[in-house]
Amino acid sequence: MGSAADAAGSAVDPTVLEALAAVVGAEHVTGGATAAAELSDYAHDEALSIAAQPPAAVVRPGSTAEVSAILRLAAGRRLPVTARGTGTGLSGAAIPRPDGLVVSFERMNRILEIDTENHVAVVQPGVTLAQLDEATAAHGLSYPVYPGENGASLGGNVATNAGGMRAVRYGVTRQQVQGLEAVLPTGEVVRTGGKLAKASTGYDLTQLIIGSEGTLALVTEATLRLYPRHPHQATVLAPFTGVDEVAAAVPKIVASGIGPLVLEYIDALTMAAITQAQELDLGICEQVRESTQAYLLVMLDNAVADRLDEDVQRLGEHLVSLGAADAYVLPGPAARRLVDAREKAFWTAKAIGAQEVVDVVVPRAAMPEFLRRARDIAERHGSFVAGCGHAGDGNVHLSVFETDPQVRYRLLRELFEAGMKLGGLISGEHGVGRTKKRYFTELTDPVNLDLMRRIKHAFDPAGILNPGVLLD
Repeated sequence: MGSAADAAGSAVDPTVLEALAAVVGAEHVTGGATAAAELSDYAHDEALSIAAQPPAAVVRPGSTAEVSAILRLAAGRRLPVTARGTGTGLSGAAIPRPDGLVVSFERMNRILEIDTENHVAVVQPGVTLAQLDEATAAHGLSYPVYPGENGASLGGNVATNAGGMRAVRYGVTRQQVQGLEAVLPTGEVVRTGGKLAKASTGYDLTQLIIGSEGTLALVTEATLRLYPRHPHQATVLAPFTGVDEVAAAVPKIVASGIGPLVLEYIDALTMAAITQAQELDLGICEQVRESTQAYLLVMLDNAVADRLDEDVQRLGEHLVSLGAADAYVLPGPAARRLVDAREKAFWTAKAIGAQEVVDVVVPRAAMPEFLRRARDIAERHGSFVAGCGHAGDGNVHLSVFETDPQVRYRLLRELFEAGMKLGGLISGEHGVGRTKKRYFTELTDPVNLDLMRRIKHAFDPAGILNPGVLLD
């Protein structure tokens, strides 16, 4: 993280603090020479390769009107602004500028509405996934995006277009957001979409703001699609003796019509690490474990128990026919712990010293070839790469162990290039942020980059929103 010299942001003009206090109340503004310890709490997200950097000040608005006033003030003073939810992002997009403001949405954390007739929730950006899950469960509904950290905020999920394990069925955040309220850097408030199943009226500003990583506007309200919550679930774990075989099985499972809720790829090393970290015994015999190179983790659900049992039987037979050594139906507690361990694979990688975690996404059928190329690239550089991923949507998460920064840069660039040559992209769900900006700007079509810069300028002509993130 940062050095001792980074313990505080740049000195902020006292008149700025006074003006912010006039908007939100002095108790909701942090800044000045005596605030170093408090500011350090807002200095980082969970990116592994970007140093922490405290901001000059933090302001915690309680309403859209306050966000508007804050941005008008920032634009007038040319102050950089970084939005922050709970700081669980992995790309450095929530790391602020030392001379800038953090707008923290921790006070804007209310679920404004659960509309059971239209199957939507209206939430403020500081609402966490855990809060929303508890509220929707009471109505027999569910919000399907589970990116692996239930403490993540909905505002952060919208900003990064978060995905997760259930994207194989439901897609990512982009497919779940029906409308937004957002504040432009000028302080103007815009509303997009709404409780609508479809729209074809002008440019889709909702989709433009989703995934923009806080560089175009600050989201103050989101209207989210909800789904019926199925009461019956089953989890099947299938070990494979070859990585290529498990990757090749994925498209066939998706095409089978079984309709998995979760379809995850986990290599043997990652499985060993996450089960050891969770002290989890899955009941797989030693002989099978020793011959296994990778696993498929498949979760099914259904509204009817008997139909779920039939699907599990079909899935097990299908997995064995595709080359699995066996198909283990995990008991409920073991299944929940394994899914939880898989969702927290990043924390395991971080704990054992990974220097970077990447989330290249490729067409699902290209996964076997990408994994082969990733192994070859790692071997050529004398580095170690292990991983897992959302196999159902081609999103491969690789933990990279390489301490030499120059070797790591070349390794990562080759990994990203390999994915792009197969029709993929640098990031499937974590975003570009600061950690991947160099690769993004080096490898992306210049025409696309130029258009993105023009869009950025149209939204943010003064360049105050998250400068240094995504684009220079």
